Amino acid sequence: MKLSLYIARRYLFAKKSRNAINVISSVSVAGVAVGTMALIVVLSVFNGLETMVKSIFNTFDPDLKITAAAGKSFVPDSLKLKLLSKVNSVDCYSLCIEENALLKYGDKQYIATIKGVDDNYAKVTGIDSSMWDGKFVLKAENDRPYAVPGLGVANYLGLRINFITPLDIYVPRRSASADLSPENAFVRRLIFPSGIYQVEQEYDSKYVYVPLDFARDLLEYDNRVSSIEVKFARGAKEEAVEKDVARLFDGGYVVRNKFQQQELFYRVMRSERLAIFFILTLILMVASFSIIGSLTMLIIEKERDIEILKSLGADNNLIRRIFIFEGWLISIIGALAGVILGFALCRLQQEFGLIRLRSESLIMSAYPVVMKIKDFVVVPATVLLIGYWAAWYPVRYLTKKYLNK
Repeated sequence: MKLSLYIARRYLFAKKSRNAINVISSVSVAGVAVGTMALIVVLSVFNGLETMVKSIFNTFDPDLKITAAAGKSFVPDSLKLKLLSKVNSVDCYSLCIEENALLKYGDKQYIATIKGVDDNYAKVTGIDSSMWDGKFVLKAENDRPYAVPGLGVANYLGLRINFITPLDIYVPRRSASADLSPENAFVRRLIFPSGIYQVEQEYDSKYVYVPLDFARDLLEYDNRVSSIEVKFARGAKEEAVEKDVARLFDGGYVVRNKFQQQELFYRVMRSERLAIFFILTLILMVASFSIIGSLTMLIIEKERDIEILKSLGADNNLIRRIFIFEGWLISIIGALAGVILGFALCRLQQEFGLIRLRSESLIMSAYPVVMKIKDFVVVPATVLLIGYWAAWYPVRYLTKKYLNK
């Protein structure tokens, strides 16, 4: 093994009689390095995008969301709520209700989703850390209700925090009938905004937060809710807590974790990541074809050396290992160079944000990059596997001509 590796290393770095072999070997190393670097960089960018999106979803999505299996709302069972608060690793929960409504501010109108939440909601989601203007205050000391719209809603309506012009909210009456006049077909309430939040354009243009009691009065609900949103304690075993909560709400309820609340998005992102990995791997395989060309020419050039090694007692396996090791050394050098280059590019992007994002809807100005150890293990392993195949194939078939003489 040491002898074959030693000879392979000498063949790789020694000057050849045909300069084309050196050129093809250099091109092979460069091709493998670029392919490895591209895989590292692309996977790190996907990691960064996934982390960024998770941070956006974490602002709105609770650790667990309990909804009715049928219908839009339900009456929460007080006994189950008490048991929920005693479930191990459940920090707190919030009762929420949401419905579409017509908003009017001055002369402008907008259809948004009114989400009524209780006092625990900020603890469950952390929405109060994403304020663009004002504060996340839904009730004053005198129990006066306030609203917190998203920046997209506020911009469309021209709404700002001035406590002079109230926000009008209209929803159809649940008891509306054909004989009601248009003026009485809607429930109308006035409320002043106390703050404006900004997280992501889709959410900012959809939700307006109001107190739970205000929402129930607006929607003519007594004690119904749309969902119970749960926050885990720090260090909680999420799967175990989810099973305990699902066991508690086992009939007529749906319990969804963060992944299930955004299941379509996460599946699409993972599918895209996997597809990109296979596409770049295919490109890397094409780039590895140059290794086949390099070894083919080298085997032809070293025909005399093969005869000398055979006369000195070298068996066929030793000779094959020499050329397989040489092809693999090309992959190893290229993979090592690609990993170093990929790490350097990712680090530069993290520090200086060299490649900028042009979309104004995102909360970051540059492409986010997160490097993970598993990528730096899987990518080189894939490259070396492809390199071994690219070396084994020509050696297996081309050496037959010279080893069987």
